[in-house]
Amino acid sequence: MSRIGKAPVIFDDKVTITVTPKNEVIVKGAKNALNIAMQPAVSAKLDGKKVVLTRADDSKESKALHGLYRALIQNAVIGVTKGFTKGLELHGVGYRANVAGKKLELSLGFSHPVIFDIPEGIEIKVDKQTAINITGASKELVGQVAAKVRSFRPPEPYLGKGVRYAGEHIRRKAGKSAGK
Repeated sequence: MSRIGKAPVIFDDKVTITVTPKNEVIVKGAKNALNIAMQPAVSAKLDGKKVVLTRADDSKESKALHGLYRALIQNAVIGVTKGFTKGLELHGVGYRANVAGKKLELSLGFSHPVIFDIPEGIEIKVDKQTAINITGASKELVGQVAAKVRSFRPPEPYLGKGVRYAGEHIRRKAGKSAGK
């Protein structure tokens, strides 16, 4: 049995979970609701204040999906109660960020500002113009948005300029050596 999949997902009174006949788990919290559509190889069942997942057979694919869906449901429960946050830092002369309505404006040393439309369910806050906090209920969406913003100007190894995750260490390379 999958070590992760066999553990039940325990939730409290702030969260309501429903399992639809189409094998879909709906997790609702105070502000957010997340849907997890599952394949037929794994089925979910409510047992009081916990969700128990069972798999149809012992095939390798079913075992993998068993642990996967348990982790996805657990992340959904955490997301609707506490939420997920990812931080980004801008390093470079003149690199700035600004939120205007539902758009994130980034000055990253290009001849034009980079404008990113903030997706539904994501909240972006800018601290001190060089620190960006991305918050949301879906762990997957928060990570995807952070990766997309980072991809506009990934940190380069010579000067370390660019957009990096908060606390990310960039391995620096030595520049050119002087000739003899």
